[in-house]
Amino acid sequence: MNSAKHDRVRGFTLLELLIALAIFGLLSVMSYSGLKTVMDQHSLTDAAADRLGEMQKLYLVMQRDLEQAVPRAIRSEYGDTEPALVGSEVLQFTRGGWRNPLARPRSSLQRVGYAFEDEELVRYSWQVLDRAQDSLPQKQPLTAAVSDMTLRYLSPAGKWSATWPDEEAAALQGGVDSKTDTLPKAIEITLEHDRFGELVWLFRLPQ
Repeated sequence: MNSAKHDRVRGFTLLELLIALAIFGLLSVMSYSGLKTVMDQHSLTDAAADRLGEMQKLYLVMQRDLEQAVPRAIRSEYGDTEPALVGSEVLQFTRGGWRNPLARPRSSLQRVGYAFEDEELVRYSWQVLDRAQDSLPQKQPLTAAVSDMTLRYLSPAGKWSATWPDEEAAALQGGVDSKTDTLPKAIEITLEHDRFGELVWLFRLPQ
């Protein structure tokens, strides 16, 4: 009778306890490894989505500006006439559609530009078209993930050029050395992205 009662209350032996702990530890390691893989993949997916979202925003900003380019030359801070669009490694042009929700006494046209500053692609914008010497641009950092930008300009005759105005555009206004309000038909922008590699964007300009 005492033997049967003793059998019913007998606990785990030390060996059984060690085996149970070893199995539990193995399962914990397997579960943690699986969870860590899922978390790492989630982090990579979020990072990729952030990079893609940043480039989509950059594309939309450039598209909005270039599709509203207008043939309006300006006066620089030194009193010199600058073409409606001037570009080589730096792009600068006049655009329309500048919203004015506060109804301020200003034009709906705006001078904007794109260039690299401190290894970062930056958008510039001026509050006035014909600038004084104290007319400083506002700077909007766009992305540091782009390491290089190459520009090409398609002339009305269908020829590509690395600079604008080119000789053809200047000739339309009376000579190679003259300033011009002629816009290119399109601009090809090639960006070198740290993650996505080479990106080629083509924007058509209004004629």
